Amino acid sequence: EWTMKTSIVFLLCISVFPGFSQGRVVGEDEIGFAECNVFFPGQVPPEGFTEPFHVKICQQYNKEPRFATLYSTKDKIPLYSAFKYTKPAQNEEENWLVEPQIDDPENDLHEMVHEADVVGTVANLGANQALTSDYVGSGYERGLLNPSSLNEEDFQMATYTLTNAVPLSPSLSKSWHRDIGRVVEQALVPHCSKKDHLYLLAGAIPSSTRVKGKVSVPETLWLAACCDAPQGWSLGLVKKVHDENSLVDLTVGELEKQLLTGVQLFKGNCGEDNQIQGKTEAILQAVSQICSGEQVGTSENQEAKDSGLVRKVAGIIATPFIKLLELLIYVFVELVKFVFYFLWLVIKWAGGTVLDGVCNLWNGVVSYFKAISMVLISIPYDLGRVIVNIFLGFLQIVQDVVTLTYRILSIPVGFVLHLAAFPYHSICAIPSVLKDMATGIGGTFSLVIDATAALLHGFYYLAGHILKRFVPKISSDD
Repeated sequence: EWTMKTSIVFLLCISVFPGFSQGRVVGEDEIGFAECNVFFPGQVPPEGFTEPFHVKICQQYNKEPRFATLYSTKDKIPLYSAFKYTKPAQNEEENWLVEPQIDDPENDLHEMVHEADVVGTVANLGANQALTSDYVGSGYERGLLNPSSLNEEDFQMATYTLTNAVPLSPSLSKSWHRDIGRVVEQALVPHCSKKDHLYLLAGAIPSSTRVKGKVSVPETLWLAACCDAPQGWSLGLVKKVHDENSLVDLTVGELEKQLLTGVQLFKGNCGEDNQIQGKTEAILQAVSQICSGEQVGTSENQEAKDSGLVRKVAGIIATPFIKLLELLIYVFVELVKFVFYFLWLVIKWAGGTVLDGVCNLWNGVVSYFKAISMVLISIPYDLGRVIVNIFLGFLQIVQDVVTLTYRILSIPVGFVLHLAAFPYHSICAIPSVLKDMATGIGGTFSLVIDATAALLHGFYYLAGHILKRFVPKISSDD
């Protein structure tokens, strides 16, 4: 009965949740990723990321490719996000999304969707990617590799997917987005003659530290830029997590050495060997000014200095409230989880009761139809047995009548035969009787003669013996 219940529940789950029994991870050569090759120079993605848990994602929103991501299902963070600079939107709306196909490749959803809309409908949700619950109460926030501040409206909303986020402290997240935004807008975009030819790769190097034992905290954040316009150039930047104010510039080749062995970020290193020295120096000078806190062509530095103290004081005052808010959110999430778990137990108990009733009803119906079937099957069988027995009885009666008739008829026939044979046997016996009588008479006469001869011979022998005994012997002379 338990096996039957389990099978019924499993079939129901498969029918209600397509892909329930599936748990495979999308491979690196996933069909459809080619749509996002436009975010790579020469439409060639980086090479060398060959681990089976490296998953390529073409991040789509409103049925359009927005950027490309290489995601690690082992570390549950992106290794890089590839995008192009677009005119930033004025307003940012933070609404977090997930990629259903990473956890359930067989579902009908092929682009990012709101996490709340797919809870309970996507099989194994969270098995291969991080969820909002993994960040709640952890002290980390969801830091975007592809910053929303560098994208226009639809692209901006697409950046708020958890497959584009890594665990960062609030201060590091702000520092990363501020520095990257300034570098791109003030140092890189002005020195690329064709803005739509500026390709950006923002990535993270995972560490052994994990949030709630699941999501890896990066040890290094990096940015690689490539301008493949007629006067091309490339550049790499690295920020260490333990030093949020650091931002080191280096070549793309030097950056690749800090990543996995054999990694090549840009095809042909984006003309690194042929880039113009003066342009490279100008870019590095602009980056250096940004790293030192100066502004390139803007007056924001003084405003930043003036508001720095205010932000620090506000941060100190707001920290307890933020922590309290995080605690309340965590308690709320756990309470919601408990409610859903309780509802699941109630549904499970009710479902078990219903399944028990259904199973018992099914067993009764099966037993009823089984008994009826046996009775219906036995009727022609018993009828056949009765007909066969009647036929066999009739044959036995016929056999007895024939036997009795034969025996009755066999008595006079034998008598007549024996009576008819009597004269034959009697007449045929007369010669034999006469022969036997003649033989008897002849035998008797012969016996009398033999007896007489024997008697005479006996008397002769006796007389001769007496004479020899009593009469003296007479010599020849006498």
